[in-house]
Amino acid sequence: MIQEHARISSVEEIGSNIFRLTFLSPVIAHSALPGQFVNVKAENAVPPLLRRPFSIFSIEGEDVSIIFNVVGIGTRLLSEKKVGQTLDVLGPLGNGVFPFAEEGYETAVLVGGGLGVAAFPFLTTRLRGLKKIRTFLGARSSPFLVRYGLENIHIATDDGSEGFRGTVVDLLKQFVRTGALTQPRIFACGPTPMMRSLAAYAKEISVPCYLALECDMACGIGLCQGCPVETTAAEKKYRLVCKEGPVFEAGEIVF
Repeated sequence: MIQEHARISSVEEIGSNIFRLTFLSPVIAHSALPGQFVNVKAENAVPPLLRRPFSIFSIEGEDVSIIFNVVGIGTRLLSEKKVGQTLDVLGPLGNGVFPFAEEGYETAVLVGGGLGVAAFPFLTTRLRGLKKIRTFLGARSSPFLVRYGLENIHIATDDGSEGFRGTVVDLLKQFVRTGALTQPRIFACGPTPMMRSLAAYAKEISVPCYLALECDMACGIGLCQGCPVETTAAEKKYRLVCKEGPVFEAGEIVF
């Protein structure tokens, strides 16, 4: 983990109010693992006071990308950054990462809801040549879908504007019934209701499932104790998402 003032390479709008920000960071680019995140200080001013956590979206050479919706002061400031400016970045963070390179499965099933997709282009690059990949994306409408860097994409939208009309979990269930997934392992990120539903379904069909949890992580290193998640472990009922996650096995989490 390092803290640095990284040079911004690009800022672009890639969807409806969705921005991709890329910065140069050789250390993060060479050391990060899929599932890890960075904590970004939007501005050297108050407000905003706290850092914002972002999944590592993609790594290309020594460039690292994040994506975000503009929803408040911090993300608005990030969307207005200019090429050549610097960004105060802490990372790579997180000790719980996607166990993608293990033996014992053939098909990596990536399930993303909304901007939960942010964790997957980086994971996809590491999976290529190792496993088969199937990607299931859900969004409320077509303009909010992000497909960059993904493979074998299946789409679900709440309004039916593209692909399957309904939830991405229902789309996955429909696909599983076809028998087309061989020895799957699920990797997922998205809103809590989606994750809860997916964890229950993975248990029902006895498929290993790993969830990248989303929450506020002010410090990103376990000092502020602000991101506890309840688990099923008897010896340690609560774990910190930033330090012991953000990726957990689905059966560990109490929703």
